[in-house]
Amino acid sequence: MTDPCAPSDTPPPAVQPLQVKLLDPRYGRDWPLPDYATAASAALDLRAALDAPLALAPGDAALVPSGLAIHLADPGLCALVLPRSGLGHKHGIVLGNGTGLIDADYQGPLLISVWNRGVETFTIQPGDRIAQLLLLPIVRAALQVVDTFQHSARGDGGFGHTGVR
Repeated sequence: MTDPCAPSDTPPPAVQPLQVKLLDPRYGRDWPLPDYATAASAALDLRAALDAPLALAPGDAALVPSGLAIHLADPGLCALVLPRSGLGHKHGIVLGNGTGLIDADYQGPLLISVWNRGVETFTIQPGDRIAQLLLLPIVRAALQVVDTFQHSARGDGGFGHTGVR
């Protein structure tokens, strides 16, 4: 039987260059550059480039600077800003917009919309890892207007069509 925790023979994922501007001088001095937390992590951690702690009461939202700007340049890529699951589950800290989409031609600062959907005030400290940045390939759609669709097993079954058990 193969040990599922044993090292894999699968090659590591491809590495894509990503241009980044450091908008906050604490990167490289007080904080490391964004990196992958583990060898199998899919996303880079983003930090709160705050000048002072930010207390978010329940229901509050704020735009938090990441201290970075990126330029993907490749129109075949996009980046997603995603919440950190531990912050969301343990503290109710999620993204105010759910997910942030960064287009390949955007070059401005990365701002993180943070929302406290929890029941207690949560304080974000300068340098805290509060979100993640995931690069994804893009497939563009060429719309094809049709009168009917080829039948599928699901058809037009919508929300909850398969039940819960």
